[in-house]
Amino acid sequence: MMTMLRVSRWRVPGWRWLAAGALATGASAADKSGYSLANPTPVAEMREMSTDRPDATESPFTVDAGHAQLEMDFASWTQDKAAGVRTTTVGAGAFNVRLGLRNDVEAGIFVAPYVRSAEQPGGTVAGVGDMTLRTKVNLWGNYGGKTAGGLIFDATLPTARRGLGSAWASGAVIFPLAVTLTEGWDLGAMTAVDYHHRDSGAGSTATWINTATLGRELTKSVSCYVELTSGAGEGPHAATFDAGVAWQCAADTQLDLGVNLGLSRAADDVVVFTGLSRRF
Repeated sequence: MMTMLRVSRWRVPGWRWLAAGALATGASAADKSGYSLANPTPVAEMREMSTDRPDATESPFTVDAGHAQLEMDFASWTQDKAAGVRTTTVGAGAFNVRLGLRNDVEAGIFVAPYVRSAEQPGGTVAGVGDMTLRTKVNLWGNYGGKTAGGLIFDATLPTARRGLGSAWASGAVIFPLAVTLTEGWDLGAMTAVDYHHRDSGAGSTATWINTATLGRELTKSVSCYVELTSGAGEGPHAATFDAGVAWQCAADTQLDLGVNLGLSRAADDVVVFTGLSRRF
């Protein structure tokens, strides 16, 4: 099922805000191998906050062992027109909870508690969206260096009402990369393979998803990004241009705002969203 709705799902899970993990050089000298879910990382030894939003490109950095991070949309609005049908989708409160299991491993769960999709001409359907379970492993760069890489496994469960999600379970393997370019400039990239049933239910297929994002630090607490995404499978190619801004209003809190614009017919015409990230 390769539509831009599926590609845009990567945003709710997306960015390491300005490679905070790679900049946490003070934490790189400490041996944190003994910390775990049962033995949390002391606050004084935690890395700078790194988020998986607001862009679509996933972060290779993990949450410190024994700590949790909530990342959520306050609201999102999507509009698309295809084959003479205009579809408007509104979401509220979609969230991702990330839990640090070990120094370099975290678990996550994505829940969309309310989605409303209206077609003109057509009808309206509203309810809970699909749920995704995630495991992320940082392969290198969690504590310093110019680059960082990771490996992510997703399993999406068909929990949505008919018309709001897939009728089948699906899975994805994701390889995120973060690169510090120069002071204040960072590059993120991601390649992913998404395995899912065909819309007809007749067998499985795969979609190859690639993204690239360029981030710029405007002030010590405000950053912005521009991004390109691409999804190719058995259906039409889907591509978007994304942009947004984030404000880290406290050491453990970030607010953000973004917009995704469709560059191909298979992509949603426009997505606007705003959200919050909070570390505990």
